[in-house]
Amino acid sequence: MALLVPGSGGCVRLRVGHSPRPAHVRTSFVTFATVSPKTPTKGDRVDWVEATSGFFENDTRPIMLFDGVCNLCNGGVKFVRDNDRNRSIRFEALQSEAGKKLLRRSGRAPDDISSVVLVEKDRSFIKSEAVVKIMEYIDLPFPQLAFFAQFVPLFVRDFLYDNVANNRYTIFGRADTCEI
Repeated sequence: MALLVPGSGGCVRLRVGHSPRPAHVRTSFVTFATVSPKTPTKGDRVDWVEATSGFFENDTRPIMLFDGVCNLCNGGVKFVRDNDRNRSIRFEALQSEAGKKLLRRSGRAPDDISSVVLVEKDRSFIKSEAVVKIMEYIDLPFPQLAFFAQFVPLFVRDFLYDNVANNRYTIFGRADTCEI
């Protein structure tokens, strides 16, 4: 059982339901996760949906946020662009000022480049959900593949996504600047 202990800055694992231990056996607490205390910042008072509403004022197409220096991500953007005849998706690098604002709108830290993000006017998608949603926007046969992909449990899709994302620089390399 895990218990969040106020003021401790983390969680501790407690053993519950076991028989009492003899006095000479010490009970130990094992920390398995920590929680960073939330520190209020000036940016917390900004309504990021309102602050970024201009991105969707004249153009309601969703925006795909991607890691601009990742070769895999740049290849993914080129693939989406080549398979999106209707030009239904816009693109923005996560490292750009607009990308950082849209990350905040999506409830993520402005320096979080760990995931592709698809930002729609009323909602955002991350990780494998973003990939599946992007597939719905591009040309055949990808909307049909997206339909079947949603039957794979989210935790499985995100596990696969995280394994690729965490090793993307090692496997595919890194560019000095955004190529898109």
